[in-house]
Amino acid sequence: MGSSILPDLGAEILIPVCAVIGIVFSLAQWLLVSKVKLSPGRDSGSPGNNGAGGKNGYSDYLIEEEEGLNDHNVVIKCAEIQTAISEGATSFLFTEYQYVGIFMVAFAILIFLFLGSVEGFSTKSQPCTYDKSKMCKPALATAIFSTVSFLLGAVTSVVSGFLGMKIATYANARTTLEARKGVGKAFITAFRSGAVMGFLLAANGLLVLYIAINLFKLYYGDDWGGLFEAITGYGLGGSSMALFGRVGGGIYTKAADVGADLVGKVERNIPEDDPRNPAVIADNVGDNVGDIAGMGSDLFGSYAESSCAALVVASISSFGINHELTPMLYPLIISSVGIIVCLITTLFATDFFEIKAVKEIEPSLKRQLIISTVLMTIGIGIVSWVALPSSFTIFNFGDQKAVKNWQLFLCVAVGLWAGLIIGFVTEYYTSNAYSPVQDVADSCRTGAATNVIFGLALGYKSCIIPIFAIAMSIFVSFSFAAMYGIAVAALGMLSTIATGLAIDAYGPISDNAGGIAEMAGMSHRIRERTDALDAAGNTTAAIGKGFAIGSAALVSLALFGAFVSRAAISTVDVLTPKVFIGLLVGAMLPYWFSAMTMKSVGSAALKMVEEVRRQFNTIPGLMEGTAKPDYATCVKISTDASIKEMIPPGALVMLTPLIVGIFFGVETLSGVLAGSLVSGVQIAISASNTGGAWDNAKKYIEAGASEHARTLGPKGSEPHKAAVIGDTIGDPLKDTSGPSLNILIKLMAVESLVFAPFFATHGGLLFKIF
Repeated sequence: MGSSILPDLGAEILIPVCAVIGIVFSLAQWLLVSKVKLSPGRDSGSPGNNGAGGKNGYSDYLIEEEEGLNDHNVVIKCAEIQTAISEGATSFLFTEYQYVGIFMVAFAILIFLFLGSVEGFSTKSQPCTYDKSKMCKPALATAIFSTVSFLLGAVTSVVSGFLGMKIATYANARTTLEARKGVGKAFITAFRSGAVMGFLLAANGLLVLYIAINLFKLYYGDDWGGLFEAITGYGLGGSSMALFGRVGGGIYTKAADVGADLVGKVERNIPEDDPRNPAVIADNVGDNVGDIAGMGSDLFGSYAESSCAALVVASISSFGINHELTPMLYPLIISSVGIIVCLITTLFATDFFEIKAVKEIEPSLKRQLIISTVLMTIGIGIVSWVALPSSFTIFNFGDQKAVKNWQLFLCVAVGLWAGLIIGFVTEYYTSNAYSPVQDVADSCRTGAATNVIFGLALGYKSCIIPIFAIAMSIFVSFSFAAMYGIAVAALGMLSTIATGLAIDAYGPISDNAGGIAEMAGMSHRIRERTDALDAAGNTTAAIGKGFAIGSAALVSLALFGAFVSRAAISTVDVLTPKVFIGLLVGAMLPYWFSAMTMKSVGSAALKMVEEVRRQFNTIPGLMEGTAKPDYATCVKISTDASIKEMIPPGALVMLTPLIVGIFFGVETLSGVLAGSLVSGVQIAISASNTGGAWDNAKKYIEAGASEHARTLGPKGSEPHKAAVIGDTIGDPLKDTSGPSLNILIKLMAVESLVFAPFFATHGGLLFKIF
């Protein structure tokens, strides 16, 4: 067997040190962003004064070259709009968290009662689940510690989302102001702000998990099986908050977006983000609560669950049985090295290469993905060599499978590279630089119907290669290291999470920057720059969703394997009716869930459209720009709708495993999990790519950068209106239903795993009666 090269103390130092480096780096990036001042410089009272006041003349030379506008007023206007967006986002999240907080406490009590009742709340030691000859801690301890780790995961998830939103709303106006110096400066500000969120989230997730493991160890001692079973609550907490964040934020942002687009662009023929549009502030707030706060919580949930799935399987393999700490912490060491790799990668975008032209933006973001993947492959190789014994055994449904360290390296690497493939395929299908989106744009010539047909076909087609990539990585990693291999493949995909999140958060920040430029009345030239940043951001957001969906599929399968082991099911036989009915119902759930979220967006958008129309019709001087719209009413419509509408889809996902497990038992539940995984992944990929393609087809026509695009434009032409309708249909697909589905498949699997001891002893009531 042998032991690892890295001593236990080395691993115990490495993990927290890397996490702290990540936090320090994100603070350093935040300081650099904060150097862009949002108040006019002291000496710049008179227009055109480019004196060297402020630090190194920094604040003044910012207010240079705006054409024909009083610079002083532009900066003040940007600051006002930023404050409005920030306050709207903060108040929505506080309202959302109040409701989610009540749910969190109720669910924590449920976890405690269900898991405590497994042994009738006994405080006596019991035989271990996987080795009856040894005695382990009582089920009551698992109940208490699972509840604590659930609350820890939930709080960390909420904080991740909230901090992300704060950083994005801090950076949006600063990006707008930097766009006056050139596209390169604006890009760096937006990207740095994204990096703040990426590194904070990756480092916090790692640090909290590491501290929780060490604190739990004080009680559990040598009972590692019990310890890591209790830790799975951390993933459940993270994902359950992410579900409400994604669904609530997604309904909010899309109700505002659809309302603003349909009335503003299609009916009134005013540009996007025009300050006369009453829904414009709600739309920009929505970018921050849905795309930033929701996505932050979502990727944190994936990260927490893949770590938990790997740790649970490892604790009943040779690492856990022989109490080898360094190999046991292998998943956390990968994430630690990932933070360092992403740190180096970020410097390539902000310090090593400067962006001088619009066409360099997208390649620069793609370079981030390639550099981080190549460096991470080397990092994983080193970690696998140093932190793992040369050979060891992995738990494989009751047996122990002999595995070598190079095989585990390949499992992680295959996940990492599958993530890159999914990212690039997503980019090919959603970027307007390639033929699929240009074909969709071209189909707008004959109206909205052909646009919708082409867009749907594109989404379905875009599933093919990602599914092969996921299937390939599952086959390779399972062949080498059973379910543990799949869990670390998912971790491999998420190991560069800091870079992935930086690229992802960059999109909504650029989108907001463009909105602020339009509302502050800046020149057309500046709006063009922010639009270029935003178009690249749309594609990167689609890449981020591709990563989230791919990793969710692997994480869900790993958790499914852990659940099957924990519930002591020897095989899941599809031909038995118990399992097959579960498969059918499970495959239906993503459709039911999507129907709920789409309908919620539709009904909220209906109210929004009516309100925007009412204001245009009843406020005199609104279209002329002499009267101000009532932004607050639109913000309230979005807030009320999303809070009310996020409860039913959330309840569907959270209650399904409980109802199926209690009444139908673990076999049927295993069918439900497999069914939801298989259909959920397909719908999620096609929905987010269809929506992304429609959005970029509209931007392709608006930008008019090529001869072909100019034949379809300009803004306001019939093809453009058809493109706007396609974009509006795609909004709830790409920002509400699609991204929420990956949480559905993970959350049901992790919840089943946490409640597995209860289902195994008390589940299947209906089959027991008949």
